[in-house]
Amino acid sequence: MSVLVYIEHSKGHFKKTAFEAVTYASKIAQQMGTECIALVLGASDHLSDLGNYGANKILNCSASIFSNFDSQVYSNSIAKVANDNGANLIILANSSNGKTLAGRLSVKLKAGSISGANKLPTISGNSMIVSKSVFSGKGVANYEIKSAIKIISLMGNSIKPEQVANNATVESIVIPTATPKITVKSVKTEEGTVPLPEAELVVSAGRGMKGPENWGIIEDLASAMGATTACSRPVADAHWRPHHEHVGQTGVAIRPNLYIAIGISGAIQHLAGVNNSKTIVVINKDPEAPFFKAADYGVCGDLFEIVPRLTQAIKDFKQSH
Repeated sequence: MSVLVYIEHSKGHFKKTAFEAVTYASKIAQQMGTECIALVLGASDHLSDLGNYGANKILNCSASIFSNFDSQVYSNSIAKVANDNGANLIILANSSNGKTLAGRLSVKLKAGSISGANKLPTISGNSMIVSKSVFSGKGVANYEIKSAIKIISLMGNSIKPEQVANNATVESIVIPTATPKITVKSVKTEEGTVPLPEAELVVSAGRGMKGPENWGIIEDLASAMGATTACSRPVADAHWRPHHEHVGQTGVAIRPNLYIAIGISGAIQHLAGVNNSKTIVVINKDPEAPFFKAADYGVCGDLFEIVPRLTQAIKDFKQSH
């Protein structure tokens, strides 16, 4: 019996979601009285870092076949490692890759699966009760998993990574794999910014910006805060901003510590993707904007006056501290 946590990485470097997943898996393993095993597929020079967050054992297969993500190859490999190590719980990040793997693993291992968990489960005998947000974040549902093997994907920014004494062992393993059916010719990724699902601070704007030529004030604010930029769907559809910045029901669902919405009315489709944010600040000149009802703080006024002043205030504060 053990808890296996699959660790995603980018070119060998672990993101915050990796340490969240290890912390989550480690805490569950402690409740179950068993060990937490971290699995890394692909080469990485930072394997021992996972022990800082509670992994008891770190398994790594650095074969070149894992250089590009192939859900069939990866799921087969994770399933084999789970069986070899007697894992009765598999933890994944609730990323696009994690969601794909969860479905495949659930079928392969005949395992009950819950995606988007937002807190530690309640363990009762051989069953687990897992909590997650439902109805676009308007409610919380508890699901019970009774299968022998269980799969949980963790929603980003749901648990704070916690460092512990590092007593982990690192082991290189060989996993027999079949030839992939998919050939990856190229991969394009955004560089230099924190991906939206992992961002703790997000500055987002909508049609109230009037045009892409005005986006400089949003980027200035984000730069001053160290935040990631985002936008509403109409902005992305109008090609003012790239589609990977679109947050909402049909875009990226996020849960940052701080979400600043500027010139966004707050339609239900947008709120569905951001209402799990811990703190929401709204800047809008329309006092009847629906977003104000969901905001923790609201500023009613002209964004072209407010945003530059807010940016300057943040810069002044940083200089004086």
